[in-house]
Amino acid sequence: MRFIIINGPMGVGKTAVGGYIADTHSGTAFIDGDWCLDIHPFVGNTETKRMAVDNILHMADNYRKCSVCNMIVLSWTIDDRTIMQELTDGILAVGLEPVNVTLICGREALTDRWRNDRICKWRSDDWLQVSIKSLDLFCSLGNCIDTTGLSVSEVAEQVMNGCYRLYP
Repeated sequence: MRFIIINGPMGVGKTAVGGYIADTHSGTAFIDGDWCLDIHPFVGNTETKRMAVDNILHMADNYRKCSVCNMIVLSWTIDDRTIMQELTDGILAVGLEPVNVTLICGREALTDRWRNDRICKWRSDDWLQVSIKSLDLFCSLGNCIDTTGLSVSEVAEQVMNGCYRLYP
C-alpha cells in the first residue's frame, strides 16, 4: 500500500492537494500532519515533531490493517531531514511503500495563496515570512513539483502520475 508524503512550505497547498487526492481516489486515508502535532500554543521542536511522527505511524498502521483502505496521503511541513528519515523508516517498518513529493511555488504565488486563505486562522505576516524564507530549503529537497499557476487537480494529477521518487 502506498503512503504518499506531500511536503512543502506552509501555505503552498499541501492540504488542498492531499484532500483532493483523498476525495477523488476511493479508499484513501488522509492525514494532516498538523493534526498529529496540535499543541496550544504551537511548539515545533524535536520532541514534538517526533511525537507527531509516532502519532502518524500509529494511524498509518491502523489504516494498513483496514480492509477498505488502499492508500494513505499525508500532508505536512517537514523541514528537518532527520524527522523525514524517521518517518520514512517507520513507514517502511509497518510494511507500507513510502513515496515523497515536495510542493513548491514562487514567492508571489505563495504570498497570494497565503493572503487568500480564509480558513487557516494563523496566516499572519510573520508566519508568511517564515514560509517564504523556507522556500530555498524545500527547493533543495528534490522530488519537487512547482505548483505556480497550477490548479489543485493539476498538482494532484502530477503527484498521482509519479512526479516523485520511491524511497529504497
